[in-house]
Amino acid sequence: MNKNKVSVVTLGCSKNTVDTERLMRQLQLNGIDLKDNPEDADTLVINTCGFIEAAKEESINTILNAVRLKNEGKLDKVIVAGCLSERYKDDLMKEIPEVDTYFGTENYEGIVNELGGELKYNLLGERFISTPSHTAYLKISEGCDHPCSFCAIPIMRGKHKSKPVEELVREAEYLAANNTKELVIIAQDTTDYGKDIYKKKSLAGLLRKLSNIEGIEWVRIMYAYPSRFPTDVLEEIASNPKICNYLDIPLQHISNNLLRSMRRGITGNQTRSILQKIKQVVPEITLRTTFIVGYPNETEKEFMELCEFVKETQFDRLGVFTFSVEENTASYILGDSVPQSLKKERKDILMEIQKEISLKKNSEFVGKKLKVLVEGVEGDFYIGRSYRDAPEVDGELLLPKKKNKLEIGEFYNVQVTDYNEYDLFGKIFI
Repeated sequence: MNKNKVSVVTLGCSKNTVDTERLMRQLQLNGIDLKDNPEDADTLVINTCGFIEAAKEESINTILNAVRLKNEGKLDKVIVAGCLSERYKDDLMKEIPEVDTYFGTENYEGIVNELGGELKYNLLGERFISTPSHTAYLKISEGCDHPCSFCAIPIMRGKHKSKPVEELVREAEYLAANNTKELVIIAQDTTDYGKDIYKKKSLAGLLRKLSNIEGIEWVRIMYAYPSRFPTDVLEEIASNPKICNYLDIPLQHISNNLLRSMRRGITGNQTRSILQKIKQVVPEITLRTTFIVGYPNETEKEFMELCEFVKETQFDRLGVFTFSVEENTASYILGDSVPQSLKKERKDILMEIQKEISLKKNSEFVGKKLKVLVEGVEGDFYIGRSYRDAPEVDGELLLPKKKNKLEIGEFYNVQVTDYNEYDLFGKIFI
């Protein structure tokens, strides 16, 4: 039995986390000793991100650091996989030849074989859970068919490919058997699920089947694309108590000119219409979105239009990216005309607007009762999340430690007692 000691480092998004977990389970099934610390390992596998400039930089620095450890005799082998490797393999092989092998995305078999193992095809739904076990990401499809001008994901991940319902249910059952209570549904676009293998968008039906799994109490939807949004998903959220009243719907902008240039397949008015429909069908919904500022030729007028839209819509959660020019994308020819300092200024302005909105919304929860999943302890508080909070990206609900003895990974009924810009404070009630 191979006793190779392997450490895996994951960079980038939750979709990469799922890829790593599938790989680590395969390594585990092959008797390979998994180590948290790369310095305790013989081999380091780096699952890279290549989405935007900052992510590429982090990936390169991680690879160079691994090569340094190898040169110092602290590692025998460095393997690089994932999005950056998929996108720039030839350049990386030329620039950093000290890496032993480069693989692209989802090449579990190649990596397992490289480490002396053999892929267990019948166990591909199993995962080594690297997140707290009560919450797990479920990646329902791979790749993307949308032609967004700023995005390199189709280059790295290819066309949209849905996973069959049966496979996803089996994977979710495995997670539930390992104490997962919350499934966070992810993909490059979750709303496109099923259109390739079932010839129609089938997210609503999948949500229903996942919510029927014993042990699963929350199902949360991320990365929903606004154009041609399947409204039966809203009906499922509204009628199914296990589907969180929560939707992450990245909009990127509201200006018609920029939406057209970004190739988003939607206008500003259509964006407002789908948001109105969402709130009409699910009045209590928590809406999360992201925007890009500093897109080439974004004028002051267009940025102010975006600011007014954010004030008018009152999103519950909001993230902002500054535009990053990416090779081989449609927007590459537009250059990078907005200075970095102005991009940062616009991001700060938008986040300041959102801070005020978030403070006001949080104030409205004082006295309300929420179901809260307790995730850990920090200082004098237990840290939890309600249906309003996705892991890693949203706020938290804090409960005083001295007054409670709570179990991590369990749900509790909580009454909100206080708030700040992003978090709520509460007390347990029976």
